[in-house]
Amino acid sequence: MLASEWLAVVFLGAWLWQLRTGNAGMVDPLWALSLGALAPLYAALADGAPSARLLVGIGGGLWGARLGLYLWRRNAGKPEDARYRKLREDWGDSTQGKMLGLFLLQGVISLALSVAFLFPCLREQSPGTVAVLAFIAIWLIAVVGESVADSQLRLFASQPGNRGEVCRVGLWHFSRHPNYFFECLHWVAYVPLALGVPWGWLTALAPVLMAGLLWYVSGIPLLEAHLLATRPGYADYMRTTSVLIPWPPRQSSQERNT
Repeated sequence: MLASEWLAVVFLGAWLWQLRTGNAGMVDPLWALSLGALAPLYAALADGAPSARLLVGIGGGLWGARLGLYLWRRNAGKPEDARYRKLREDWGDSTQGKMLGLFLLQGVISLALSVAFLFPCLREQSPGTVAVLAFIAIWLIAVVGESVADSQLRLFASQPGNRGEVCRVGLWHFSRHPNYFFECLHWVAYVPLALGVPWGWLTALAPVLMAGLLWYVSGIPLLEAHLLATRPGYADYMRTTSVLIPWPPRQSSQERNT
């Protein structure tokens, strides 16, 4: 109950903020920060094994803080994200009512994702060594990988000569959305800690939900539609580069013609 009330307050506040500023983009960092805050909340209030609660509280809290602060710095003082501008154009006079529904839906999705934090905090016995090592390894790969992808894209976009160009450096050479891949992987990290907990298998639904949302709804479709319209080389990038899972790229049309 406390978690749902917290999320309702956050997303209602975010909607009121965009109502005043005309910029809905700041809901993205608030999403990460508010969801990450549920990890230490569950860890503090649950009565499971202290070691599992400590891992969840630190892991989820750090994930949310890193992603939230990155998105905050990226969006603060900038024009509204193209995804939200497109929604305003499509929705017209009904924008504010639908925007409120969209924000509250994000709260519902956050609550569903937070089961990944909840069930490990309910386990009665401390997780075994293998489960702890699996959690740490997956969490580190996911969070460091997403941070590297974000940094590479930010550095590329900051160079004046790259304006309007497609980022193909580093991890972006192997995936069109490496940040999304590592974001999905992050939610896998909590599964080993939930093994053996009644209904703990529900933790595995969190990465599936995140992947589904990014692949079909709010991430890849809207972003790629915008990039296709604004980046001349993006169509070729799509033909040669894996959409999500990092993988060696195929030959581009330019390379085949040389």
